[in-house]
Amino acid sequence: ASRVVRGDTGAVWAKWAGWQPASFVRVARTWGYPGCSEMRAVFRSRLIAQSTSYGDRIEALRSVRSAAHREGPAANLAEFVDAGVAALQHLRDNVLPEDLTQAADLLDAAGVIYILAQGRSFPVACYIAYALNRFGVSSQLLDGVGGMSEQRLRLARRTDLLIAISFKNYAPEVVALVTATAKRGIPVVAVTDGPLSPLAKSAKVRLDVEAGDAELFRSLVAPMCLAQPLVVHFGDRRTV
Repeated sequence: ASRVVRGDTGAVWAKWAGWQPASFVRVARTWGYPGCSEMRAVFRSRLIAQSTSYGDRIEALRSVRSAAHREGPAANLAEFVDAGVAALQHLRDNVLPEDLTQAADLLDAAGVIYILAQGRSFPVACYIAYALNRFGVSSQLLDGVGGMSEQRLRLARRTDLLIAISFKNYAPEVVALVTATAKRGIPVVAVTDGPLSPLAKSAKVRLDVEAGDAELFRSLVAPMCLAQPLVVHFGDRRTV
């Protein structure tokens, strides 16, 4: 993958794949791209997105915009809005109402609700903790301060609940804590990005969220949107 990114020309890509350049052009057009540069920009952005360097991500984003002939702040806004709209559409079409109901059932039955996330997922956990607090629910936001999340989760009982939020590239501590908690028989509601997520096998209920196409800087639009109907659906029962 790194060889492809460094040799970012159509001829280099074709040589790396063992194809003739003309074949590479035909494949790009078959897949719906105007030419090789547009197709390379998409693949290059996906590869760079795995990097921890934001400088690399900015450079990849420039490459994508250049290929699409979009530049400037308006292009930034349009790209992230389009990605957010697509992610919200995917959320509406793919999250099953019965999964939201089952998750709300678990919240309703829980003695204490623990909420766990790290990195970019943490604002979603903060919102859920805030909303549960407004409903007067006993909850614990596991913020990792002092490395105490594991110790605090040891207090959880089978009558409690863990809500865990994590997306690719999954936070190792979150994955480890979710696995250990589920093994103790404590139910887990996982907000993640699909059945291949390492959280999936431990989840009593899994709510899947697609990041959207602007994956160089992954959006929180869909996860935050999902968190709201989850707590509102739960809160409706508490206020009746």
